[in-house]
Amino acid sequence: MTPQIHNISFPVTEPGALDQDQAYFYLRENGEQVRLRFHDYAEIYRRPGLYEQLFYQRLRCISPLKDNHVELSSLRVLDLGAGNGMVGELLDAARVIGVDIVEEARAACERDRPHAYDAYYVTDMSRLDAATAAEMKRWQIDCLTCIAALGFGDIPVPAFAQAFNLVQDGGWTVFNLKETFLHESDRSGFSRLVKGLLVSDILEVHHLERYRHRLSIDGRPLFYYVLVGRKRGDIPPGMVRA
Repeated sequence: MTPQIHNISFPVTEPGALDQDQAYFYLRENGEQVRLRFHDYAEIYRRPGLYEQLFYQRLRCISPLKDNHVELSSLRVLDLGAGNGMVGELLDAARVIGVDIVEEARAACERDRPHAYDAYYVTDMSRLDAATAAEMKRWQIDCLTCIAALGFGDIPVPAFAQAFNLVQDGGWTVFNLKETFLHESDRSGFSRLVKGLLVSDILEVHHLERYRHRLSIDGRPLFYYVLVGRKRGDIPPGMVRA
């Protein structure tokens, strides 16, 4: 099936005028112009091919999973913030479990990549109920992936910590984050958590690399870090702050 081509345009702004989580674009459809924020994921997922066209074609997003420094073939992976399955489709693992907070993400995955996951949960990981937690544990997860979904409130600190703690000790984690989250001046909850993990015995860092993640709407490169590490223990409640 030929992918749908969407009519996308970006606002004219001064370079750096909009923070990354404030960025938006215009979509022309049915003779009308719709304004959508980059983080309006439910609306984006409802439109087949829009996510791919916006981020991967127009803004040249690069997935850090192409060289993730982990042999995945025997692992049971939990993909946090699974979205429409673009990451899950790349994971050549024994089992791949998706989880997202919006039903529109699962619907888009079932529409576009129905074979990306062995199971797909729609739930708020920061308020995970006992039954769903028990079901997830039965997958015996030994790898967590979370790509381009951390640090802007889309996945809160408690949700990431809950997912991290589902991974068995000795398992792997692969995630990326905007470079400024590692700056000393950043006091956000997720920044504090990651900095704490880097100097703790909870996460054994195997690889940390800065890379050009994608372009901004004004053409500037946006840099992220990809972090690959091995879990050595659970994140305690004292480290979980919003």
